[in-house]
Amino acid sequence: MAEVAKTSHPLPSGNNFHDAAEPALLNNNRHATCVDCHSAHASNPEVQFSSPPAIRPPQQQATGVSALDGITVLTPAVNQYETCLRCHGTSVGKQRLLAFGYSPVRVVATADPLNVIPEFASSATSSHPVTHPRTSPLPQPSLLVNMLNETGLPSSRLVGTQLFCSDCHNSDDNREFGGTGANGPHGSIYSHLLERNYQFSQAAVPGGTVTNLFPNPDLSPAGPYAMCAKCHDLANNILANTSFPQHSLHVSQYGFSCSTCHTAHGMGATSPTITGERLVNFDGNLVGQNGSSPISYNRATNSCTLMCHNAAHNSDGTVSGASALRVRTKGR
Repeated sequence: MAEVAKTSHPLPSGNNFHDAAEPALLNNNRHATCVDCHSAHASNPEVQFSSPPAIRPPQQQATGVSALDGITVLTPAVNQYETCLRCHGTSVGKQRLLAFGYSPVRVVATADPLNVIPEFASSATSSHPVTHPRTSPLPQPSLLVNMLNETGLPSSRLVGTQLFCSDCHNSDDNREFGGTGANGPHGSIYSHLLERNYQFSQAAVPGGTVTNLFPNPDLSPAGPYAMCAKCHDLANNILANTSFPQHSLHVSQYGFSCSTCHTAHGMGATSPTITGERLVNFDGNLVGQNGSSPISYNRATNSCTLMCHNAAHNSDGTVSGASALRVRTKGR
């Protein structure tokens, strides 16, 4: 209950009742009770932290929904993500609640941008490997060997081929990664029930001035990119430009958040102008069109065309319109 006292999954309220007979696919009735994620009769304590995706003892015999169609009820759920899909898949009535913080609006998205199933699907151009193992043919040079715990030291969990939802959405003081609190997305001091700090750059209008920048970012466990740093080596790879020659410029010198260019879940749709490798899918609240050209990103040609922070990124790799950003952006 100490976790629920933070920003948490919404408990039933006077206009949002829990009904013991409600269906597994929770349409409209937007709440989370203990029994929505746990079986009162079968739940067991966590003795050893197993690898994903199979469900862990505290959720044994819990109900889930299949990631294959978002409809088929699984009694019991086999994998942890199937319990999350009761509310975060095809169910209707999903909302972006202000209580959970700023929400990016991706340039490429499905008709239901809150349905995470297509974002994690094996058919997605790129995605974090939640509902299927990591299959990208591209090298992943920034990945650490072990996930970092909440003090910034390596934990016992390997950065393997698949993730739990709760590797990112978790209590900020959870026991698995060095805290003393409950495991799982019960509540967090960070936005979107994230385990660690993850800041989102924001702008008043697409293409305009970004209002919250983090130049020379704090790379400690409390820094603005701590959630990404759990699995990705920021200091020795990202800011050293190992995976992209302009990372240090964009992140360290100017202070843009990872969310400006990257979506966290995956590419839920396809686009003729944004190829979408490496989770590149711009936040449409920040990034606007460069003249009449559509927002584009093409990894094959190492080019993007867009407006961001009053700077025009051109298809030939040049940047114009802002003296502070006179750089070439080819090589992403």
